[in-house]
Amino acid sequence: MLTVHRTHRATICNHGQVGDSLDRHGWSASKLWNVANYYARQVWDETGEIPDHGRLKDELKTHTNYNGLHSQSSQRVLEELAEAFTSWYESDDDRDNPPGYRKENYYDDHGRRVHEEHPRSTVTWKQNGIKHDTTNNRVRLSKGANHKEHPKAWEYILVEYETRPGVEVENLQQVRAVYDNANNRWELHLVCTHEVETPDAPGTETAGVDLGICNFAAVAYSTEDADLYPGTRLKQDGYYFPKEIAKCDDSDGDRATQLHHTWSERRTHFFHGLAKHIVERCVENEVGQINIGDLEGVREDENGSSKNWGRHGNLDLHGWAFDRFTSILEYKAKVEGIEVVEVSERNTSKTCSICGTKDKSQRVERGLYVCDNCDAAFNADVNGAENIRLGITGESNSESAPDLGGDRSTGWLAQPGVYLHDLSSGFQPQEQVVDCEP
Repeated sequence: MLTVHRTHRATICNHGQVGDSLDRHGWSASKLWNVANYYARQVWDETGEIPDHGRLKDELKTHTNYNGLHSQSSQRVLEELAEAFTSWYESDDDRDNPPGYRKENYYDDHGRRVHEEHPRSTVTWKQNGIKHDTTNNRVRLSKGANHKEHPKAWEYILVEYETRPGVEVENLQQVRAVYDNANNRWELHLVCTHEVETPDAPGTETAGVDLGICNFAAVAYSTEDADLYPGTRLKQDGYYFPKEIAKCDDSDGDRATQLHHTWSERRTHFFHGLAKHIVERCVENEVGQINIGDLEGVREDENGSSKNWGRHGNLDLHGWAFDRFTSILEYKAKVEGIEVVEVSERNTSKTCSICGTKDKSQRVERGLYVCDNCDAAFNADVNGAENIRLGITGESNSESAPDLGGDRSTGWLAQPGVYLHDLSSGFQPQEQVVDCEP
């Protein structure tokens, strides 16, 4: 049996009755975020270190804003802030900024600040703050102490919800109240656990996945088939959103928060869609195991020095969550009975998958790989994926090249299928490969 988490989006039926209470909790979440952000910045200025979520909780658990939410909900706000600081601190992208404050300032005609408003932040309730009425499709969400009429009152927000037809909400683990700015109303994201039977593997074949910069993923199958997934959508977002966020100042805190949220959602949507499509193609090709390149040390060369991928290459590489995608792929593959194995990808881009010759000069412009030893020519990323599938790390040279055997025509390596991402329809095939700079 395999435990999976599924998130169901739900419309709030009694929004007129609970909207104000959800507003107050959303504003409380923003205030707690700002207080914790201010404290974290102070610690950073004084010590040069970012406090983790444990320290944030210890420091702020007695703060009045901590009581604006249920205790577990407040803890989740602090965890999200700590995660955001860690992501910024570990980033090598010069365009990244530390997490901002969640507020929007308003000024009069003389430039004096009149007041500030807080955006409605997402509020997460965990199991201790939830009581689920499955019969009537209702959830009781515990109020923060600051929003109770009496300190000892057991008060809650009673939310009636409706999901899409055919969805059964069972084993509810978390409830997230998310404000939809486009429709000016709240909605619920219901996180449930399900036990599913782990099926037998679709087959005994192996696929290889090579993650990269221009093409986010290249996949090679033992059925002499290959796919490319360009990262065009991610690159476009990676240039657009940082520029727009950089334009925001303290008076545009709400817009900056929304831009970060939209960017994150689009990236997550891409990762989930890509993992789903790859798994579906693996089922079609009777794959029982996916070998994926282990990118540990990808920023370093063979001598341990930092690689220079070019100005744009460095930004793209460091901005993409390869580890996160691998986790999503592993999760979705398990549901289909497919095992995901991380293998070394060192030298896989330099090694000919036909004869095993290793020579970094064989990868030439516009993603083309030409082998001087056997005259094979094929897509460089697909070549890397095929080496990963075969488990060839390129430690050999032409004199000790592995005997790969069989008729290994290079046609399918040179002309893989290409799938482009569309926000509305997911990944769709493109007839002709679009090459780009490696």
